[in-house]
Amino acid sequence: MKPGLNIGQQAVIHAVVTPDMFAQFEGEIVHRAYSTVTMIYHMEWASRLLILPYLEEQEEGMGGAVSARHLYPSAEGSSLTVTATVEKLDGKSVHTNVTVHNGNKLIGQGEVKQVILSKSKISEMLKRE
Repeated sequence: MKPGLNIGQQAVIHAVVTPDMFAQFEGEIVHRAYSTVTMIYHMEWASRLLILPYLEEQEEGMGGAVSARHLYPSAEGSSLTVTATVEKLDGKSVHTNVTVHNGNKLIGQGEVKQVILSKSKISEMLKRE
């Protein structure tokens, strides 16, 4: 990784809840509300935005772990703010704390770990399947 990524740096994503973000399985909507699956996607995306400027040409980030708590539902049209903050830099791993707000209300929180690997290492790992 290129130097410059520091603890406390943040990346923010803004999203509006749409029907494709509803809780659903096999195309059947369970709740017309922001799904946990989509929340985790947004958490990983915000965390990825933090590492992108620091990846070397031959590097890529891979998800290493996610933990999340979905605290409160959000209906269609809700405006969300997803904030990822670098908590820890550990060798090839970047750990972030992530919060999801609907206005002033905290609706989700969690942690994301990304592991920085060479693209060739990732290709090698995928060939072993």
